[in-house]
Amino acid sequence: MRTIRARHWIHLVSLAGVAFAATGCHIDMWYQSKKVAQDENEFFRDGKADRLPVAGTVARGELRHDDAFFTGRVDGKLITDLPARVQVSKELLERGKERFTIFCSHCHGAAGDGKGMIAQRGLSLRRPPASFHTDRLREMPLGHFYEVISNGFGVMYQQGTRIDSGVGAEKGKMDRWAIVAYIRALQLSQYYDASGLSAEEQEKLGIPAPEQIEWKNAFTEAQKKAAGSKPEEGGH
Repeated sequence: MRTIRARHWIHLVSLAGVAFAATGCHIDMWYQSKKVAQDENEFFRDGKADRLPVAGTVARGELRHDDAFFTGRVDGKLITDLPARVQVSKELLERGKERFTIFCSHCHGAAGDGKGMIAQRGLSLRRPPASFHTDRLREMPLGHFYEVISNGFGVMYQQGTRIDSGVGAEKGKMDRWAIVAYIRALQLSQYYDASGLSAEEQEKLGIPAPEQIEWKNAFTEAQKKAAGSKPEEGGH
């Protein structure tokens, strides 16, 4: 019995010692004296806590000084082409298609015609998703699409916090510009002027040769004339 009581007291004394020792630990790392932005600081001659960089300091990192790339505008005007640092490639368009499918197709549709699942079966929308194949959007500068992705437009919320712009953890992917490039590819796929393609390229795409088109047009015109002519009374 005495042995058990002795052990009990030893445990209590040990716990008390640990608790007493803990009270002596410094908590400076938890509660530091610090200055926040715009605070006064008597340590410096000018009394300001905010300090200017050392003279001659060269800035590095994510400056976002490329307006065309980060805003879609130059001198306040929407850019018509992709920024210089964005090079069109198969990989860029594939990335754009993937991101478009994830973030855009549910409203704008896989073909960009504004007939996504939400538009067809979702809630009643006061303003339906736009089709990228209207004259207005086909002629819109590319900077417009980047700006809409970044800041939103109408009832569409901004996607800037969800779709990367080419910095930070997703640096180098340029997802917003990849989507923009893919949107333009969708537009061209529906309204591309094939006259600039070679005969071999047109044949691969199944586009009739010019002489075939002329023959078909002439045949159609002859059918219209024949259908429009009426036989005389009593004739056969």
